[in-house]
Amino acid sequence: MTSSATRYLYVARHGEASADESELTENGRRQAFLLGDRLRTVEFAAVHHGPLPRAAQTARLVHEQLRGDVPLRVAEPAGDYVPYVPRREELPEESADRLLAFVAQVPEEERARGPELAREAMARFTGCVEGEEPRHELVVTHAFLAAWLVRDALDAPAWRWLGLNHSNAALTVIRYTPGRPASLVMVNDMGHLPEELRWTGLPPELRI
Repeated sequence: MTSSATRYLYVARHGEASADESELTENGRRQAFLLGDRLRTVEFAAVHHGPLPRAAQTARLVHEQLRGDVPLRVAEPAGDYVPYVPRREELPEESADRLLAFVAQVPEEERARGPELAREAMARFTGCVEGEEPRHELVVTHAFLAAWLVRDALDAPAWRWLGLNHSNAALTVIRYTPGRPASLVMVNDMGHLPEELRWTGLPPELRI
């Protein structure tokens, strides 16, 4: 019988990006550096990141500060996509129009591909791991996948990824332990960022 051990999944949204999303801003680079500094003592088995430049650049800046020879891996399932398209009947009546309009902004082809990528992400990044020792992994991704992973850890309805927000370079940690439900150790934590670098990537009304 194969033994299993705890997986600690660290999930971080990329740093602040330029208007055309082709690179990180100076603030975004600072955010990534500070995130890496916070994580430098964690013994990661791997760092995964989405293929888009803002996630790849963030991951490289974090990776440069980690101890040891940690693999840095690009992964399409860590990319930017809609993980689930809800049906109207699933949604609260008072917010259904707004939520459906938000999802409809994404091109139909991308909406069709997203759920498949989300399934791949769940298979690749979540759950317990084989072996005797705990494993720590970092996924540098985007707001939608971060929300999907938090929703899953809470066993919330599939549509509930909508409304779960994640700031640039904020940190979420999910623990998957044998025989226990998934546990949120922290969510959208920005303790490593100074006040002026917090809450970027979110609408002004969500900034505290």
